[in-house]
Amino acid sequence: MSRTEQLSRQTGVEAKSRGRWLALSVLVLAVLLVAVDATVLGLATPSLSEDLKPSGTQLLWIGDIYSFVIAGLLVSMGSLGDRIGRKKLLLVGATAFGAVSVLNAYATSPEMMIVARALLGVAGATLMPSTLALIRNIFHDPKERSLAIGIWGATASAGAAVGPVVGGALLQHFWWGSVFLINLPVMIALVLVGIKLLPESKNPVAGPWDLVSVGLSLVGVIGVVYAVKEAATHGLTWEVALTALLGASALYTFVRRQFTLPSPLLDMRLFKHRGFSGAVLADLLTVFGLSGLVFFLSQFLQLVQGRDPLEAGLAELPAAIGAVATGLVAGRYARRYSVRTVVAGGLAAIGLALGVLTVVHKESGYPLLGAALLVVGLGAGFSFTVTADVILSSVPKEQAGSASAVSETAYELGAALGIALLGSIVTGVYQGFTAPASVAAPVADAAHESLGGAVEAAKALDPHTAGQMVGAAQEAFVDGLRLASGVGAAVLLATAAAAWFLLRGQKLQDGVEH
Repeated sequence: MSRTEQLSRQTGVEAKSRGRWLALSVLVLAVLLVAVDATVLGLATPSLSEDLKPSGTQLLWIGDIYSFVIAGLLVSMGSLGDRIGRKKLLLVGATAFGAVSVLNAYATSPEMMIVARALLGVAGATLMPSTLALIRNIFHDPKERSLAIGIWGATASAGAAVGPVVGGALLQHFWWGSVFLINLPVMIALVLVGIKLLPESKNPVAGPWDLVSVGLSLVGVIGVVYAVKEAATHGLTWEVALTALLGASALYTFVRRQFTLPSPLLDMRLFKHRGFSGAVLADLLTVFGLSGLVFFLSQFLQLVQGRDPLEAGLAELPAAIGAVATGLVAGRYARRYSVRTVVAGGLAAIGLALGVLTVVHKESGYPLLGAALLVVGLGAGFSFTVTADVILSSVPKEQAGSASAVSETAYELGAALGIALLGSIVTGVYQGFTAPASVAAPVADAAHESLGGAVEAAKALDPHTAGQMVGAAQEAFVDGLRLASGVGAAVLLATAAAAWFLLRGQKLQDGVEH
């Protein structure tokens, strides 16, 4: 081979390598926005409550319907991307995400806001599985792919923690709708660059898209998560039990149907692999701990400790820093030690950090809160990144969309359950506080809806009574936060023990794929 040919080949390889990493930057941009949108609303909650005046239940729906819908549709959208092309689905979804963001920004009622957030979830569901599936098809060397997934995972974990910072910065200068309008320029850039840089990929032998399975997965996931949320807040009523039964029946029928279809939306046989199932469980509960913590600490920092939105957002930044730091090295550590050591260690770290928050009180100093957030971020970066790699490496390239959808479903379901279950525990304890006897019933009722509602209702009272009512409401909120942290800690530590056994013998690939 001549010197000229060698230089030409080397230049071609370098250009191809640069192209891969530039393509990754586009995918990371998409996942960053979806992750940020899951938590950016946390800091906007007080100003949104003042403007739209939602009830406590409506406020929870505004907070978690986005994640519910994404979780319910991810498997379906991952399978759709396998069939019509992941690049095509990603670009269509990005365009829709930008357009629906405008609808969110200008919502004029709680009901309109809930619908707009649900539509944003539909658009978000088209983005997440496409990003991870395209990584599987762009990066063929397992070590390179681990680094790419590390960058992707760090962005996904950090995005949830960066959401409050972005929201806080915007809320310092603009109204609450600005936290949605920020999506527009990013999505425009993503579409324009993605058209040029992203390669198309799909499963060449995928069968038809089964709409019955799509409906069953959506009804099943939303039904079960809604029942958990309502049971935690209002107790087990017959309506809640009926919803849980409907959701569970839909999921059972979905699973049975997948075994009968020649081209299922989700290949259920994957779950017979112990490592795959363990990775999915760890994935879900990592995000459960992270998102639940970020959601209720946003309110604690503002409404209990009196920080402004930007200060509260910056206070939560250690979680993002920790997630990025460990996400980038997680694959290397999993190869050096073992997958189960890194994943179980990450889960245990989150559990211990949540355990520390069981001693938090109104005057707790920032070092305690900052340290807990940093440890949660470190644990999430380790656990989430390695489990995503395990899930994606377990299947052939043709099924990358379906497998990545499983990983993403675990992520979004974890986010929804974290907000729904832990948030509902906080709300349930909070609603038990006693308002001063002199407070009129309508004002007391408004105060019991949410802590934001109590702060707003107190403005109509004399300073002494207002101080008493807000003080009692804050104490009740902190009691709920401590209990939710304890429950979260127990769940995460139990999951760490389960992951240690389920991931026994699991390894990440080392060689180059052919």
